[in-house]
Amino acid sequence: MTTVTDILIIRGLLPIESLDVLSGEPQRDEAHVRELVTSGKLTEAQLASARAALAGLPFVELLDYPVDPEAVSLVPAGLCRRHRVLPLSIDGDSLLVAMADPTDVLALDDVRAAARMPIKQAVAESADLLAAIQRLHRSDDELNDLATAFQDEHAVAEPAQSAAVEAGDDDAPIVRFVNLLISQAIQDQASDVHIEPGEESLRVRYRIDGVLHDVQQAPRNIQNGVISRLKIMADINIAERRKPQDGRMAIMHAGRKIDLRVATLPTVHGEKVVMRILDNNASGRSMSDLHLLDRNRDTYRSSYTKPYGMILVTGPTGSGKSTTLYTTLQEVSKPEINVITVEDPVEYRMAGVNQVQVNPKAGLTFASALRSILRADPDVVLIGEIRDQETAQIAIEASLTGHLVLSTLHTNDAPSAVTRLIEMDIEPFLVGSALDCVVAQRLARRLCQRCKQPYEHSTEELQLLGFLSAPDEQPPALYKPVGCTSCSGTGYRGRVAVHEVMAVTEEIERLAVSRASSAEIGRTAREQGMLTLRQDGWAKVRLGLTSIEEVLRVVA
Repeated sequence: MTTVTDILIIRGLLPIESLDVLSGEPQRDEAHVRELVTSGKLTEAQLASARAALAGLPFVELLDYPVDPEAVSLVPAGLCRRHRVLPLSIDGDSLLVAMADPTDVLALDDVRAAARMPIKQAVAESADLLAAIQRLHRSDDELNDLATAFQDEHAVAEPAQSAAVEAGDDDAPIVRFVNLLISQAIQDQASDVHIEPGEESLRVRYRIDGVLHDVQQAPRNIQNGVISRLKIMADINIAERRKPQDGRMAIMHAGRKIDLRVATLPTVHGEKVVMRILDNNASGRSMSDLHLLDRNRDTYRSSYTKPYGMILVTGPTGSGKSTTLYTTLQEVSKPEINVITVEDPVEYRMAGVNQVQVNPKAGLTFASALRSILRADPDVVLIGEIRDQETAQIAIEASLTGHLVLSTLHTNDAPSAVTRLIEMDIEPFLVGSALDCVVAQRLARRLCQRCKQPYEHSTEELQLLGFLSAPDEQPPALYKPVGCTSCSGTGYRGRVAVHEVMAVTEEIERLAVSRASSAEIGRTAREQGMLTLRQDGWAKVRLGLTSIEEVLRVVA
């Protein structure tokens, strides 16, 4: 009996010795190939292709496949997601369907019943299949249909609508509308959802890869219902509409838990709601995911592997500071180390870490929480943000008494962190002694790896930008965004961080004690080898990760 392993051996992807291990047993064969995929010795695409060959079926790569929208419309989105199937085209009187598991008889029966026509099979990689289903079965059409229905039913009874919202009836139009908005935002990998009341309509925007995109214009008459539904989900006072409020909700999406941080803001046309999507998977990143250059990675590692000292991550809101800190915590957190965080709010839940939520109403501020934390015998302390002199003073003293302290600060670059602490009335000699490393960062959009194209840039312009270090240097291969189905036509997919890592050396410590300006500190740090944000950005451009235009957009 031929197995998947036999096919992989014939194709030269596995050694012949694999046959001795498996002895032709189908169950052991499946477990073995899954283990190879998990360990990285085999790709999902190679496994899917072998399964297709074993079943005598064609293998398709969905990102480049011309899918027929008419065929897609024959099978409901819920059925496609449940069985991981996707109609590709109508072939004569049959429907060609891509499947992750060609042996799933129940899926075939359900698709055949829904489409009411014979089925032909093809095999696709599971991850590609899910991405294609999300892309082709978007919620936009249903959202538009709901918005049109709301417009047609302008005279809907408000009391009945409010009752359905408060009861959380899943079939209520408002509830379906809100659920679809959140689901689509997660599928589009948005970081924030903005729901903004206007004079004539309710505008919905998603922030994707740092840029806001309009996704929906809904009639104004559903504004109160949508906002009330979100307030109920986030456990916010539904009756208070005059002042800003904060809340939090958790939902299940595609089998994983997603947390959303909700903030309301009264405007002249009603309450604006902003939802920050906090994917708990983000807390499981490794240091390689931060894309630090070799020198920056070595400098940063030498700081966070020390038993004490202070590390600051600086940058504007939404620059990935929390992600960097949580990734660092992943590296230092061990069973023999006591790690405590104090945050406002707790963005990502981490196993094995004691996380404290600030509660000013109860008197639990950053400063008061820190004083208590230091009596709880911590080894590593993470402070969500240093906002005032008292918090800064306690954090500095904690780092000087044998604790590793991680925190964030709002400055434009790394050298400014030193002067910012001194401006907060911290003694300069304490800043110089306690501070060990400062990381400034920004997030630039990453070029889509499927559609980016090489192009030639004028040497003169590159020299003016400081991209070329020498007049006679030849420009490297540069890439520009194009746009494809994978990146929704933007030319970018995902983001990459641009860093400025400054180690606090003896020279910089002396400058801090003498109250030198941030410009002087920066000049000394560059002389010692520190790469500026723009220089790091140019390095990421040379690696083909982002574009010159993106670096100029995020770095001054």
